[in-house]
Parts: sequence; C-alpha cells; structure tokens
Amino acid sequence: MIDVSRLDRHHFAWLSIAAAVATIALKTLAWWITGSVGLLSDALESFVNLAGASFALWMILVTRAPADGEHPFGHGKAEYFSSGFEGILILGAAFAIIWAAAERLVAPQPLESPGWGLAWSAAATSINFVVARVLAKAAERFNSIALRADSRHLMTDVWTSFGVILGVGLVALTGWLRLDPIIAIAVGLNITREAWHLLRESVDGLMDRGLDTADLARAQAVLDTFAARGVAFSGLRSRRAGASAFVQVVVRVPGDWTVRAGHALLDEVEAALASELPGVDVTTHLEPLA
Repeated sequence: MIDVSRLDRHHFAWLSIAAAVATIALKTLAWWITGSVGLLSDALESFVNLAGASFALWMILVTRAPADGEHPFGHGKAEYFSSGFEGILILGAAFAIIWAAAERLVAPQPLESPGWGLAWSAAATSINFVVARVLAKAAERFNSIALRADSRHLMTDVWTSFGVILGVGLVALTGWLRLDPIIAIAVGLNITREAWHLLRESVDGLMDRGLDTADLARAQAVLDTFAARGVAFSGLRSRRAGASAFVQVVVRVPGDWTVRAGHALLDEVEAALASELPGVDVTTHLEPLA
C-alpha cells in the first residue's frame, strides 16, 4: 500500500494527469455513443484538465529548484503561472462549447443510446470527484495554489458533468432536443466563471498578496508576548509566493541594550513566529526605541 504522507506535490500532479486521460477516454466514448453536444462539452473540458494538469506539473517542478543568485527568494511564484494558464485554457474551452451548443440550438439533433452514454459519463465524473478530493487535501497540506486550482477545476467539472447527465436524461424522457444545447451553454458560462476566479487568484498572488487576516493576527499575538520586556514592534509585513510565505518585522529595543542582547531577542522572535506559522520565512530588523 502507498504511504500518501510520503508523496510530494508532483506526485499529485501526475495523479491529476492520469485522471484527465481516463476521463477524456470515457467522456469521448459517451459523446460518440450519444452524439450529445452536452457530453461533447464535457469531453472538451477534460482536454483542458489535461493541459492544466500538465502545466501544473511543470510549474511544481520549477518551484522545487533552490534559490539562486537571480532568484534569491526561490521560485515559488511559478505556481501562479499554472493557475493563470489553466484559467486561460478554460476560457478557450468555454468559447468552443458555447459556439457548438449555439449551432445545435438552431438545428437540434436526436440523441442515440443515451443510457450507455450516461453510464460512461457517470464513471468519468466519479473519477474526477475522487481525484478532486485528494488534490484538495494535498493542496491544504502543501499550501499549493497549483494543486488547489486543479482541485477546484475538477470539482467544477463534477458539477458540470452532473448537469449534463441530467440534461441528457431529461432529453431522453421528454424528447425536447433543445434541452441538450441549453445545458451545454450553461456549462460554458459556468466554467467561464471558474476561469475568472482562477485568473484573479493568479494575479493576486503575482501582486504579492499578504497572509490572510487570521495568520497576521496569530503573528501579532506572538509579538505581544514580548511586550513585557520593554520592546516594541513595527512594520509587520507579509507576502505569499506560491507554497512559500514571508514575514518581516522591525524589532525596537531600548538604546542601552548591547548588540548581543538585541540579536538574542531577534532569534527568539524569529523562532516563536516560525513555530506559530510553520513554513513561513521570518526576517527581523533591529532598531532602537525612539
């Protein structure tokens, strides 16, 4: 049995790629059997999943490169390119889906063998659901925006597939052929919304968004524990770069302290912050109290 706790981020990216290949095969088979444009839209989105997962793997491998002279803070921001790239691909797929659905809306066509088509699509949806949950847990564990974007996209695919399956089933029951392209258009609009969220999150990360309010409050609480020593703090700032995060703060001590005593305090502050916020790179700067 595989010990999941020993897997790294790139292993989960490979899992996403394998799931995308499997769902492409199953959904393409479902579309070929039924001729449903809704199922075709589902299959097209799976190609986006494959492209996004492959790019995510590449960017995750880039982030593993150590810091160097040209990138002294590491390569953590590469993950934002992954989620941004996936957002652009989703927009392209949404346009193709809506275009194909609009043509079918004007000239509806009957569906063939909807039962088998729905069965294969349901199998693909089950795979996406399981992998999305695994990726969500991995994203939380590694604080990885690339895995989180992949998970969110797959869950969108799950709900989208559910809607398509429902639409094809209703067409089979009611005989109203235009239900299929109408739901396909809804699919396109839904994944457009997801693309917008991914693009915003990517831009947000590239613009050096700080830690969330809860983490900053925890950092401030740690600093408050040192107030009894007659020291003060200012300039608490933070930023996130993919799975990495950075915090810096100015530590102000009485002017008659020795350099040795001041730097001993800095070591304590950095250790306390790192303990409260695991994985955060802490930088302190020593200044005298005014």
